Amino acid sequence: MNKKLLRVGTIYIPVTDIEISSQWYVNKLGAELSYKDKDKAILNFANQSFFLVKSKEEQSSNFYDTYGEERFSISFEVDGLNSLETIHHEFIEQEIRVGKIENRGHDGRNFVFYDLDGNKFDVWSELSQLFKEKYCISE
Repeated sequence: MNKKLLRVGTIYIPVTDIEISSQWYVNKLGAELSYKDKDKAILNFANQSFFLVKSKEEQSSNFYDTYGEERFSISFEVDGLNSLETIHHEFIEQEIRVGKIENRGHDGRNFVFYDLDGNKFDVWSELSQLFKEKYCISE
């Protein structure tokens, strides 16, 4: 079979208030708003398209692993530890709920952050090799 999945086109994130959440993503994460109605907003950031979808209260994209730990389903990448520390500091200044910078036993460092609805996201200090090659980012 020569056909293969080439990329993730869109990620869907449940939110309770489209207007407030879309402004949060634009103002806090630098997203570009490309469409909005009462049920959804389409945002572009981090080389990705995100749909914010109006959902019920207490709904999030998080899940629990076999040990009962709440997990994120999306991990963003930044270019190195300095970038990770800078964005962590900026998120704190913007009053985004963030976790501490962690060493998880693999290359790089990580921290988590949350949006207004409690959707949990990860930030990792290591850009993937494929992304570096495609966008000519040298080490």
